[in-house]
Amino acid sequence: MSSLSIHGIIGYTITPFTSDADGIDLEALGRSIDRLIAGGVHAIAPLGSTGEGAYLSEPEWEQVTEFSLAHVDKRLPSIVSVSDLTTAKTIRRAKYAEAHGAEAVMVLPIAYWKLSEAEILQHYRAVGEQIGIPIMLYNNPATSGVDMPVELIMRIFNEVENVTMVKESTGDIQRMHKLRLLSEGHIPFYNGCNPLALEAFAAGAKGWCTAAPNLIPELNGLLYQAVLENDLNKARELFYRQLPLLDFILKGGLPATIKAGLRLTGLEAGVPRLPVSELSEAGYRQLKELLGTLR
Repeated sequence: MSSLSIHGIIGYTITPFTSDADGIDLEALGRSIDRLIAGGVHAIAPLGSTGEGAYLSEPEWEQVTEFSLAHVDKRLPSIVSVSDLTTAKTIRRAKYAEAHGAEAVMVLPIAYWKLSEAEILQHYRAVGEQIGIPIMLYNNPATSGVDMPVELIMRIFNEVENVTMVKESTGDIQRMHKLRLLSEGHIPFYNGCNPLALEAFAAGAKGWCTAAPNLIPELNGLLYQAVLENDLNKARELFYRQLPLLDFILKGGLPATIKAGLRLTGLEAGVPRLPVSELSEAGYRQLKELLGTLR
């Protein structure tokens, strides 16, 4: 298995749709990726919640994966979200991402039926056995219906060689403290909850997985740099400056808020795909005001 060390700001890409939301606007996708890279992110993560991966057909998912990886072109590490309802489909996606140059994949177990811990472990083991690149284990019960306790995460990390990173998105900072304590700092973990960014870095997070760099990459990067420099006062000021926008992005829904924000900053990326609605007029005005205070 290839080794990989990722740190810093991991930027989530959108999936831009054509005006009728029936097709993919690859030109806009390329521009959005270039903006993230120019903004100073440390890795690119296509097809997560921000990228509406759950709402794409399989040919669309493949199209976005192949294009994104080719466009990034190894300028930064790419972590492709490959989660699907079944293990077989997750494996197929993971192998596709690996074949097209992904440095890692992100796996979120998705449940219709409630999964036992043995079934969750089996899922990760099966995926890991089929690929030779690292897996970022993703814990986000709000979207997956699966909540993995720290003890289970540690077991998966110890028993599945490919699982080398953890993205924690429960919004519970104690999970991160516990993960660091019980693993004695041996499990690299990444924050996936925007409002916890500062606390997560203080708890030892190696990075921050976020859609925010689509809109405020400089502020995100400056926060991370202040953390590296152990400048708590500067980090605190930078974090609280951007917190209202981070809260708004999360509560308003990532595809809707990020696509509206991109429009406000000169990049048309279409609207979210139903059943997700675009941002309301009132929300659009509020977002415009928030962005205006940060420029």
